[in-house]
Amino acid sequence: MRLKNILLVVEDIEKSISFYKELFGLRVLNDFDGNVILTEGLVLQDRKIWEHLIEKEVTYGGNASELYFIENDLEDFQEKLDHSSFEINYAHKLKTYDWGQRVIRIYDPDGHMIEIGESLDVVERRKAENSEEK
Repeated sequence: MRLKNILLVVEDIEKSISFYKELFGLRVLNDFDGNVILTEGLVLQDRKIWEHLIEKEVTYGGNASELYFIENDLEDFQEKLDHSSFEINYAHKLKTYDWGQRVIRIYDPDGHMIEIGESLDVVERRKAENSEEK
């Protein structure tokens, strides 16, 4: 068995497509009228379709999960966010954790959390460079 896709329930599918295209470079692979498959295995589904399938109401938000993207030029990505056509809702702007990884956390238009972080290879390389300088 293998994980095939991640599905996010969204209120405005066109707005969500634009968000993921503009900021993360994802493209539409298939559009099944309220079910859209993007590159990288992300699926967007219209809230009404999802509620019909599960016979329950959707609750957005919660901070219990996140999508994770790797971006090694976080200053450039922060600039992209600052000039985006979307009003970016931050969990936090660029910060560095104790283990040396730098990350940005934002919410998509429906409140799904997204982490944009450096690869651990970059973190290890920076640590090695800093220890060589000492």
